[in-house]
Amino acid sequence: MAAQNHSREGAPRVGLALAGGGPLGATWELGAICALEEALPGLDFTDLSGYVGVSAGSFIAAALANGMRPRQLCASFIENDDSAGADVVSPTLFVRPAIAELLGRLASLPVLATQAGIQLLLGRRSLIASVERLGRALPTGLFSHGPLEARLQEVFSAPGRSNDFRRLKHRLVLVATDLDSGEAAPFGKPGWDHVPVSRAVAASAALPGLFPPVAIGGRWYVDGALKKTLHARVLLDQGVDLLLCLNPLVPFDATHSHRHRILEGGSRIPHIVQGGLPLVLSQTFRTLIHSRLELGLKGYESTHPQTDIVLFEPDQRDPEMFLANILSYSQRRHLAEHAYQAMREDLRSRRSSLGAVLARHGLALDDAVLDDPKRHLVRRKPARRGRLAHPLKRLDEVLDDLELALAEMPTPQT
Repeated sequence: MAAQNHSREGAPRVGLALAGGGPLGATWELGAICALEEALPGLDFTDLSGYVGVSAGSFIAAALANGMRPRQLCASFIENDDSAGADVVSPTLFVRPAIAELLGRLASLPVLATQAGIQLLLGRRSLIASVERLGRALPTGLFSHGPLEARLQEVFSAPGRSNDFRRLKHRLVLVATDLDSGEAAPFGKPGWDHVPVSRAVAASAALPGLFPPVAIGGRWYVDGALKKTLHARVLLDQGVDLLLCLNPLVPFDATHSHRHRILEGGSRIPHIVQGGLPLVLSQTFRTLIHSRLELGLKGYESTHPQTDIVLFEPDQRDPEMFLANILSYSQRRHLAEHAYQAMREDLRSRRSSLGAVLARHGLALDDAVLDDPKRHLVRRKPARRGRLAHPLKRLDEVLDDLELALAEMPTPQT
């Protein structure tokens, strides 16, 4: 979306809004941000005017606001590189079993079973109602947020950083959802900034069913994406000039997946229904959150016309991101590299239109960096590709760029 050109005083105020998407979403965002940082040498992603993070995006937003560079985060989370030292955040921290939650629920089972049996015998409840009562013994999450929260507390408490919203040099807001009211909880805003950053990350990323709700101040909080996908208004209301938004989860367009099969050698999915229930549910979830995002962005165009909003997402025709497990850790290096290269391709394809928006804020894409075919995010053995693969890919990017540029040209009057 493009705002009208307007004058500014001093440096442009740039904000970053990061949506969720589980470990897969965090992996994509890290790869994409690393590509953006290289392509925009005039923009320091650790020195922006504000950050808002939701779910998995809250971890990355909190790290950037604490001065951790994108490549440093990649070494910590994607590579688990020893050079990252004390900053390493192992992906295994996300999958520690919630033993305390499980034992606590199991302990309540005998009482619940006795109550259900008595009420069933007395005719006060039906069989179905009695079985439903036993559902209270089911754990509210499979994995514990405790180990991750403790590790983030260590990382954010290192010299030069802070686990206290009020001591950060940059505005940071991490959004969770109040489980009992359904209202958004903007941790980091005045009145919500007394909560440790690590605790707010745990609350914002507590996806129901995977992680138990997080208790804060006598209330319980879960994933912030339940309310909104981006919560971009948090930064828009601050009057930022340029808002960069990253959303990792998009519905897959199977009708055009052949394009990437030809250029990239990826598998084609003629019809999503052929993938069974997992792919149908994934497509449903992605479509719901993406439609909500689209409605929100359209609203921002009218409520905040003074702000340029640029949205970055995976290509909807890319089967690689759609078929990847949202909880995948084993493929994180491959997926991070894929996201990095896909973002570079996206920037090249939007070079003209995006360049015009960035120019209004004194920013410019580095063409030499974008056109360098030797750049990679992670250390990997180069894949064997056909002799014509690279020229065909570059031609496709140029045609995309030309198509966007022509679409934005004013229609001649007849």
